[in-house]
Amino acid sequence: MSKRGTKSVVFSALEVANICGVVNQTAINWIRSGYLKAFTTPGGQFRVYPDDLASFMSSRNMLIPEALLKLCKDRSAYELNTLLIIDDDRPLNDVIADYMRKKFPAINILQAYDGFEAGLLLASKHPQCLILDLDLPGMDGFELCKQIYEGGKFGNPQVLVITALEETGIEERLEKLGVAHFFRKPLVLDSLSKIVERVYRE
Repeated sequence: MSKRGTKSVVFSALEVANICGVVNQTAINWIRSGYLKAFTTPGGQFRVYPDDLASFMSSRNMLIPEALLKLCKDRSAYELNTLLIIDDDRPLNDVIADYMRKKFPAINILQAYDGFEAGLLLASKHPQCLILDLDLPGMDGFELCKQIYEGGKFGNPQVLVITALEETGIEERLEKLGVAHFFRKPLVLDSLSKIVERVYRE
């Protein structure tokens, strides 16, 4: 990481690549194609300001590291990654939310404890990722998944289904609706968080 003057921090193309999890040439291609704003040093090297990098990552729904957000002049403008947790089991909902906040400080974590509240947040916030308890009072989990993947009115979130239901055929029904991620309770939060991280990096 380089400094320009005494206050402004800038990143090289290699540092950009490391932050975004790509190879150096990919970062250079982003810059040359005009996707990522940058300037050129007298020596011909690309340099990128934190706000420009955060803006680029946000536009591509990439997970923005907390360390990068701290360098931005207006971090609130880039905290657009949103995760909604829907589960009527309040203690479990809170445990998941606390774990995700610690694991992903750059993600805005929202919580809903019933179908009505979930519907409002889905419609107003359009979260990129959804952790959904399939057996939720006041909401048919299967029908909600169908609406999400077919209707488009809630944006295009990735749904991670969690459930304590033991009946057979649940996973097959969800796959037909477009749900790729299914977890049975009791949950292994580390496994759940790895899928969440993958969602925001894709």
